[in-house]
Order: sequence, then structure tokens, then C-alpha cells
Amino acid sequence: MRRLSTLLFPQYHPIPLSPPFSHPSIPHTPPMPLALAPSQLAPPDYDPHADALVEWPTWLICLAIYGGWFGALSWYRTDASAWALVLIVVLAAWYMSLQHELVHGHPTRHAWLNRALGLLPIAVWYPFDIYRNSHLAHHRDEVLTYPGQDPESNYLDPADFGSRSAPLRFLLAAQRTALGRFCITPAFAIFHLLRPLFSADYWQSPRLRWTWAQHALLLVLMLWAVDIYADISPWLYLALSYPCLGLAFMRSFYEHRPAADPQHRIVIHEAGWLWRVLYLNNNYHAVHHAQPKLAWYRIPALYRAHRDHFLTRNGGYLLTGYLALFARYALRPLDTPGQQTRALNADYRHIE
Repeated sequence: MRRLSTLLFPQYHPIPLSPPFSHPSIPHTPPMPLALAPSQLAPPDYDPHADALVEWPTWLICLAIYGGWFGALSWYRTDASAWALVLIVVLAAWYMSLQHELVHGHPTRHAWLNRALGLLPIAVWYPFDIYRNSHLAHHRDEVLTYPGQDPESNYLDPADFGSRSAPLRFLLAAQRTALGRFCITPAFAIFHLLRPLFSADYWQSPRLRWTWAQHALLLVLMLWAVDIYADISPWLYLALSYPCLGLAFMRSFYEHRPAADPQHRIVIHEAGWLWRVLYLNNNYHAVHHAQPKLAWYRIPALYRAHRDHFLTRNGGYLLTGYLALFARYALRPLDTPGQQTRALNADYRHIE
């Protein structure tokens, strides 16, 4: 059984990344030491071994997403309701939150099984292994927000930003609005994900070839099955994947900001229960970065018990309510994408 699981679900070494805003002119910056030692990242009464052997809440989320997705396909098959398509979009975005949990070692202690639960390309674009390696690289807190080093950075070095064409600068700045985040950022994400595929050097890695071949095969089979079963054409399903990405990306609209202390770069977002369920409590992002292996359903209790600890640790970087944030910055950029992120002074204040 172990040999079979290794063959079907091999454990990959890190895959070379293609950060969204990497650029040859960006120098490598050595990592800064963390502001706090690992023993200080959580309150003293935190028990990192308290998760049950079987994480029933996460298994229930798996059942809800897969069952809901199949139910939405059946609904559309019955009466071609537009609401069924909306439900597919929401469930696919929820699936991306589940994949985040799988990357961090949930709901089982078997990496091959967790990986298997996230392989089906319900959200279409990201192969699970590409996302896993990129996201784990993002968890190097000492380089958070650094362009070219943090794969999830929203920023460019000022000189690099200034060197871009005026239309591109406009599109980059537009993504710092809520509307632009939803409507434009998915296109940029897809472009930067697929761009390396047109480089011959990229395909030199057998692991990358296997990753993309597996993903492409699963995607083709899934689109064929959805078309046959629910009469949703591949083109329609691909179109649905775009707002799915937009909805998923809204969580990270203002998740990180430049700051001298790496811990001050990570937000706590006190949100309503619908958003917390959709994003599986990743809105408590500073808690997640402090304890990345902590199961999603344990995060709120730890945060409530030690709210002052976490807000002191992240420098009071606190937001309340996604809708309020989106309304405030619907058309107005919340900051500029071209700003300094490295080697900041302790008295630095984020540019808005």
C-alpha cells in the first residue's frame, strides 16, 4: 500500500517558483532575523499537539464541498439555473480554502492522502503541487511582501514599478482597489502561472512535467465529465473559474503590508461568520502565520483567548469586516503597488 501511494502521490521537493512580480533587476536580499523566537510565537498555554488523530471538522468540510459541488452540478442538470452556477463559483473558492488546509497537513498525518484530497482541479488553474510549494515559500515571514521573494507579494520595488509602461502601471494600481482585485487580479495570476510553460528550460524538471501532465489529465477528464453529466460546456466551466479566483483573492486584498518588523506585516481581520467559513478562518492571518500547522477550527478559540497577545505581536494591524473594507476601497486604491518593502526603519509607516 505504501509503495502504491508513493507511486501515485509522490512527495515532491520544492518546485522553482515564478513570483507574480519577479524581475531580473531585483537583487537577492538576505533574510532578516525574525522579531520573535519560535517559542514566542504563541501564548505559553498553547498546545501544538492537541489536534485529534481524526480531524472531523475538516473531513466535514471536504464532504460539504465535494457533495455541494456535485449537488450544484445536479441542480444545473435539472433546470439550468443561474444560481447553480453561482453556487459552483462559491464552492470552488471554498475548495481553494480547503486546499490551503491540505497544504498545511490537514486533515490527516499522511501527506499523500491530504494531497489526493486536493488534486481534483475544481477551481481549474493551480496544480496542487505548484500551489503547495509557492504557498510554503510565502511562509518565510522574514521576506514577506518582498517582490521576487514572497510569491504572494502585492508590491513592486519603486524603480521597477516606475519602469513599467503606463498602461501596466494603471492595471497594477487598479488591483489595489477592491473592484480591480476581483476583476483584474485573476487575469494577472493566470498569466504568471502559465508564462513559465512557454520556456524550454522550465520543462527540464521531470517533477514539473509530471505535475502539469497530471493536472492537465485530471482537468480534461473533469471538464468532460461535467459536460456529459450536467451539460456545462468546458468553456462555461472555465469562465466560472474566473470569478472563483476573484472571490478567493479577495481574502488577501489587504492581508499583508510592508513593515520593518516581519510580524507587523500580517493582518488580523475580524470578520463575520460567513467570511470565516468561506476562508476557513484564514482571516486571522497573524495567528495562522504564528502557528501554520494549527487546524482552521482551532484558530478562533486561540485568538479569542489571547487577542491582546496577537495584536501586540502584529503591531495592531487589525481590520474589521470585509464588506466595509471592500466598500471603502471599491474604486480607490488602498495603497500604491510601487513602494519600498526591504530594509525599512523601525519608524516606517505604511504608504497609503
